[in-house]
Amino acid sequence: MKAAVFYKKEDLRVEELPIPVIKKDEVLVRVRACGVCGTDVHIFSGDEGAAPTPAGTVLGHEFAGEIVEVGADVKGYAVGDIVSVDPNKLCGECEFCRGGLGHFCTAMRGIGTTEHGGFAEYCAAPVSQLCKYPAGTPFEAAAMTEPVSCCLHGIDLCGIKPGAAVAVIGCGMIGLLMLQLARLSGAGTLIAIEPLADKREKALALGADYALDPMSCDIKAEVAKITHQVDVVIECVGKTATMQQAVEIAGVYSTVMLFGLTSPDAVMEIKPFQLFKKEITLKASFINPYTFDRAKALIGSGKIDVTSMIYARPSVEELPGILADKKARAAGKYVVML
Repeated sequence: MKAAVFYKKEDLRVEELPIPVIKKDEVLVRVRACGVCGTDVHIFSGDEGAAPTPAGTVLGHEFAGEIVEVGADVKGYAVGDIVSVDPNKLCGECEFCRGGLGHFCTAMRGIGTTEHGGFAEYCAAPVSQLCKYPAGTPFEAAAMTEPVSCCLHGIDLCGIKPGAAVAVIGCGMIGLLMLQLARLSGAGTLIAIEPLADKREKALALGADYALDPMSCDIKAEVAKITHQVDVVIECVGKTATMQQAVEIAGVYSTVMLFGLTSPDAVMEIKPFQLFKKEITLKASFINPYTFDRAKALIGSGKIDVTSMIYARPSVEELPGILADKKARAAGKYVVML
């Protein structure tokens, strides 16, 4: 089978690998769609994502496909089922798993990050990680269950109240998902901040009330014209400059969610007095604990759009070139079709 294998910084190779042999509690998924995530970019660039990635690992953790083989102990799933795969396999035994904080599991397995994932024609997946979709569900829609589930955890931590003013910085795939979730959570005023015109237009189409270009205006002043109080700011870029901007535009007694993933060594400057004066709560969000089924419900119901913002659907052979080209990476959301 064809697979995109990570070896080291900026070294991702498309190779022929044997089709996985499944265990009794696994299914063999014929992968049909796998999203390119910011974490994949970080790994390719030599940075750590949620966990270190061993050399020789097939990347890809946002994926869906159809079951082509079922293990002897698997119940409730059959050949032909369309499934998405939750990539974070918890041990269920450590103190964090027992304490309801499974996303901090000390022995977590990461499908597509610490072990072979979805940038391959086939992937062995534990039955515990499966999420079944109805027949006819587009594979690229099902593949977005993982990013939606991560955004759901982040939006939960924001504590958005009905009528709140919410600003989202960055309108890539994650920012556009956050915009929609903020609207579903009851945001009364929704402000998108994004330098690219096409992404601003998409933000407006998906529910933003305002879409501001940070390259052509004073964002703090423009936001102040819209509302005297921003209750929640969600940073989805992963740059310290935009994180500092999030603190700048946040209102009093507000929450700033630093959702974007920075490099591990990035350092952010914050004025503690500013936090004190406005009583700002700073938060971050780590992976997707216990939110996968809710993500499926939103996607399946059509209450959240996960496909209109897909920029391109390349083959797996094109993936190394895309990851190596910063301009190409910035163009939008890629979903590899296999």
